[in-house]
Amino acid sequence: MALLPSLKRTKIVVTVGPASDDFDAMQAMVRAGANCIRLNMSHSTPEESALVVKQARSISTKLNKPLAIIVDLQGPKIRLGQLPAEGLVLRAGSELTFAYGDSYSEGKPIPVQHDIAKYVKAGQPLFLRDGMVEIRVAKVRGGVISGKVLNNGMVYSKQGINLPDTDFGGDIITPKDIEDIAFAAAHDVDYVALSFVQKAKDIQGLRQRLRRLNADCGIIAKIETKVAVANLREIIQAADGVMVARGDLAVETKPEQVPIIQKQIIDYARECQKPAIVATQMLESMINAPQPTRAEVSDVSTAVVQGADAVMLSGESAVGKYPVEAVALMRRIITYTEANRFDSIAATSFGDQTQSNAISAAAITLANQIGARLILAETSSGQTARNLCSFRPEPLIVAVTHQARVYNQMALMWGTRSYLVKNPAKVTEEVIRMLRQELGVTQGEVIIRASGKNPGVAGGTDTLRIEVI
Repeated sequence: MALLPSLKRTKIVVTVGPASDDFDAMQAMVRAGANCIRLNMSHSTPEESALVVKQARSISTKLNKPLAIIVDLQGPKIRLGQLPAEGLVLRAGSELTFAYGDSYSEGKPIPVQHDIAKYVKAGQPLFLRDGMVEIRVAKVRGGVISGKVLNNGMVYSKQGINLPDTDFGGDIITPKDIEDIAFAAAHDVDYVALSFVQKAKDIQGLRQRLRRLNADCGIIAKIETKVAVANLREIIQAADGVMVARGDLAVETKPEQVPIIQKQIIDYARECQKPAIVATQMLESMINAPQPTRAEVSDVSTAVVQGADAVMLSGESAVGKYPVEAVALMRRIITYTEANRFDSIAATSFGDQTQSNAISAAAITLANQIGARLILAETSSGQTARNLCSFRPEPLIVAVTHQARVYNQMALMWGTRSYLVKNPAKVTEEVIRMLRQELGVTQGEVIIRASGKNPGVAGGTDTLRIEVI
């Protein structure tokens, strides 16, 4: 069965920043292969973010291409306060104290921009500067954390703190996050990514906030803590998608554990029929160089081989010198890997034994037997497309919907091209016209169509047809 030309199955998420937030740069990235726009709220103002959303929707309409928008919340990013300009030298074996505050004074505890003394316990580790310096907590009293430095190092103002063994008890949504959640609801974005998730109740709490704002955004759980790894299954089940946030994850666990955790996350997300994004430093050297390292190319290719729904660019597209080139290069890696992989990520079964999954499995079997390159799934909620996607089939999944939200959210799903139609009752005619224009589908080609007897009704897919264009 020949794949449709120049189509990649694994999607690309791009972070928009100063290097790429104007209309022309964003459009160029989408033309180069970007499927999803990420707004990093740690570095973006509401005014800047609103303009990006407006431009993204305009580009999507202009290019007739679905484009998902993710608002990525900052979360309780714990950082040191203001330190001397020359930094602080830390010596192994010395004793240190930390307390909630903004600026450093000699003889006083080192300031921390979050009141972590409420959560930290004696015996737990505390890492500074992305794991470069480790502190072992000795005691916590009166809001002051005392600990012993385990290795020499240097720290500077506002550098991050990691607490891999600390349970924040669900207190992970900050006042800034609350403002950004309201922004996401007001601007009708497609997904909200929740940082530093630890348990399923973190997802449930965010969902309640979104519902109170009458927002139907999907929720992406960022897996970047040791506690989240321990609660992985319940978190993915509660969320609408998952991100492997490998930067903090490598500090919170151990670097050698991250590749295995990444594979576990991707596998379980597929089983739950949720999209999995692999993120952080995928083409990091392209922030300053026009070509990536061999290791980075292998890293992207490995994520594709493992079956990730999407791979993500962060600094490469937000602040790098070559944002469009990074997207184009990532697309080349994806398409080559998908065309030349020596094994298969297709599954014979995934998810619960429901009618919807049975219909999806039958559709794929039928497509393989007759050599159909397309499975056309009429879907109101997107669930039929998600079912099909979890099997990682060779035929392209064409998701047809009359819901604008579903149309854009499907841009994040592996092997899926979504189309928006106004009239669910006239799906076939509209979509076949678009398939001919965009994908070169020709007269006489056979496709598989999955639909329901009541077009536009969620959960009604019950029929398979073999149709000839």
